[in-house]
Amino acid sequence: MSFTSSPMHDGVKATDFIDILTADPQWLGHLLALAKNLKAAHRARQQNTAGAGRVLAMIFEKPSLRTRVSFDAAMTHIGGSAIYISPSEIGLGSRESVPDIARVLSGMCDAIMARTFAHQTIIDLARHASIPVINGLSDNSHPCQAMADVLTVQEEFGALEGRTIAYIGDGNNVARSLLEACAVFKMNFAIATPDAYRLPERDFQAVKALYPIECLITNDPRQALQHADAIYTDTWISMGQEAEKAARLPIFRPYQINADLLSNAPKHAIVLHCLPAYRGVEITDDVMDGPQSRVFQQAHNRLHFQKALLAEIFSPA
Repeated sequence: MSFTSSPMHDGVKATDFIDILTADPQWLGHLLALAKNLKAAHRARQQNTAGAGRVLAMIFEKPSLRTRVSFDAAMTHIGGSAIYISPSEIGLGSRESVPDIARVLSGMCDAIMARTFAHQTIIDLARHASIPVINGLSDNSHPCQAMADVLTVQEEFGALEGRTIAYIGDGNNVARSLLEACAVFKMNFAIATPDAYRLPERDFQAVKALYPIECLITNDPRQALQHADAIYTDTWISMGQEAEKAARLPIFRPYQINADLLSNAPKHAIVLHCLPAYRGVEITDDVMDGPQSRVFQQAHNRLHFQKALLAEIFSPA
């Protein structure tokens, strides 16, 4: 199964995973199926050696629990190894230029995963590296997270087509990647955000230029989740936005996922959160720990999707 990248990221290699919208939809479907199989194999304690002798360089500008552990564990599970590179060690773009870092790692490792602030950093790494580059998170998108989310919805409901994901909260990188994933997998997307924190219209236009998709855009969270199969939220204050906390909290308070809000959704709806969660802020304990929550299943699926992605990257053409 081959990769493809769209001209939206000129110069990016076909083996890079930068965001969902620029990836081949058949390949993404293949990765979901592979992730499901690898998860079953993991539970059966069956080994996979697709990454034997391979090394993944992991560049972190932002701290992480799930991204760090899931990629590291995934490499171990497929017989390879991972190297954690902290901000202080590499000085991305300051101590050393992004192109130089990409060229150095290309001669020592077999793939690069980067978790950065600027999306342009991911693109520059991909353009100058001769090895595959994976977006572990940027301010623009979080494709690995969204794919693990889709895997979770698929595990819950089976067929994805026609299902609805309702995103409640800040129109951020996670929301953008979910929009793209819904389009690729023929799901509906509803999003409720405060007016000043909406996803830009250009994001919806970019998706609709490639895929037909039903979108509901509103500032009313109750309206957004009326037909939801999965209700999704994220922190209201992402890394780098700490100075905005006092201004953001009162604006977003009506968007808290709590029992009262959840009562407006279908009874079968599941609740998702990409974590870390600020309990009692964007989501309450009774919801996050309640029967409709799939938050920790969703977190665990980061491992299985990332393992599928890496196994595919390292498999012979």
